[in-house]
Amino acid sequence: MRFISRTSSEGVTEQFFTLDEIPGVLWTPDGADGTRPLILLGHGGRQHKTAPGTVSRARRYAAQGFAVVAIDAPDHGDRPKDEEFGRMAAGMRAGMASGENPGALVAGMHRYLAGQAVADWQSVLTAVQRLDQVGVGPVGYCGMSMGCGLGIPLIAAEPRIRAAVLGLLGVRGLAEDAARISVPVQFVVQWDDQMVPRDESLALFDALASAEKTLHANPGRHGDVPSFEVDSSLQFFARHLS
Repeated sequence: MRFISRTSSEGVTEQFFTLDEIPGVLWTPDGADGTRPLILLGHGGRQHKTAPGTVSRARRYAAQGFAVVAIDAPDHGDRPKDEEFGRMAAGMRAGMASGENPGALVAGMHRYLAGQAVADWQSVLTAVQRLDQVGVGPVGYCGMSMGCGLGIPLIAAEPRIRAAVLGLLGVRGLAEDAARISVPVQFVVQWDDQMVPRDESLALFDALASAEKTLHANPGRHGDVPSFEVDSSLQFFARHLS
């Protein structure tokens, strides 16, 4: 892991890094030393590791004592783009513009990215837990929309993850992996989501095998998640990762 830059403001240290060809950011409380809970943040589609919502959430978590890491998903942010991904993205945009349910296209894109994304996250998790300011403590995952689509295969495959905040996605292509998830989950649904049919979101929540899972349903469209959901997720992680 090679650190590129380090800045500090309002009690939070932000460090950009690369691991092999994976670009990422680590946030920790200023002066952090010793083992602490770690939260992995998965960004949404067409976003990246320093999208405003990702940075805001990361800094909020770090200010409360967590270590937080975000990476660019394959074909996003500072990662190289390939032609197949470009074709899939164009097809999804065209389908949405014509009023089609883009669920099948979205599921196909997530399957295309998931294999590499899971391997990337596992490598980054191992490297970050070797740092003195993080250590081998409990791990959580938070991801909405595409962050959920890539996060569910990761959580199903990675026993180090002990709790997850997910949502804004439907069940297509994820039922099998969801059935392998038994950690506590907080799941967010936007009741008027124009991108994800409500019944598909509820079906994904139902498919999760977790004995402890909570549904947070709010009125509004895909991008209208209330800001208080960040506070709720912080309380959730404090409960399960402390």
